[in-house]
Amino acid sequence: MPRPKRCRRICCFPDYWEFSPATDEVGRKSPGDATETVVMTLEEYEAVRLIDHEKLTQQQCAEQMEVARTTVTAIYDSARGKLADALVNGKTLRISGGDYRLSGSRPDLPADFSEKGSNTMRLAAAYEDGMIFQHFGHTEQFKIYDIENGEIRRETVIPVRGAGHGALAGFLKEADVDALICGGIGGGARTALAEAGIALYPGVSGPADEAARALAAGTLNYDPETVCSHHDHGHGGGCGHGENHGHGGGCGHGENHGHSGDCGHGGTCRH
Repeated sequence: MPRPKRCRRICCFPDYWEFSPATDEVGRKSPGDATETVVMTLEEYEAVRLIDHEKLTQQQCAEQMEVARTTVTAIYDSARGKLADALVNGKTLRISGGDYRLSGSRPDLPADFSEKGSNTMRLAAAYEDGMIFQHFGHTEQFKIYDIENGEIRRETVIPVRGAGHGALAGFLKEADVDALICGGIGGGARTALAEAGIALYPGVSGPADEAARALAAGTLNYDPETVCSHHDHGHGGGCGHGENHGHGGGCGHGENHGHSGDCGHGGTCRH
């Protein structure tokens, strides 16, 4: 009987999810020419992030991911092989899936914030001064609504510790959120939310409470094609129907994932 695979702990979702070859001056390799895709799992990404970017040893990485060092070695070797294949052979590199549990984006929930009931839909709205905030990547607060039988039973405003859409998606996942209402949102954020299993209702404006009641009643007016038309780095501009190139940097957890190896605990395994 095969030994069960242990769930690997990752600190956060990435902000960048896909990389493609670019056109050079003599016309070699454009994104449209990349016919093959290499898929790197989230735990492979985490091993590269911790060892190559954070400069942890393999033993420190193993402790943070809560697996054996031999397991980290295998994960890391696989990740480096995929990186080499994509770089040398001009393939698209995509980060997706794996056997992991997200742990490290846990929001600072109020002491009386109850666990979600089995018949409850937990809705989050990007929130600012009572309104739907229009730039998901810069969200500083979410208003959380617990909905049962088409009625809002509980409302809570929760501040966000991190920045960047990878950290925000992780924040929502660990708050056990099922759906998100927001204004403008980019492609990377959509990928992160999809990986987290969170339904998305973009292109919404106006009072957050009204939007939440409309969703509960099944009458919410939203635009699934809405994206942010400006860079998500605070360069101004409105949100509309353009292409989003903005990606927040880092994991958004402050100093929690330096060499101390402590990003928090909790989370469930994602396969």
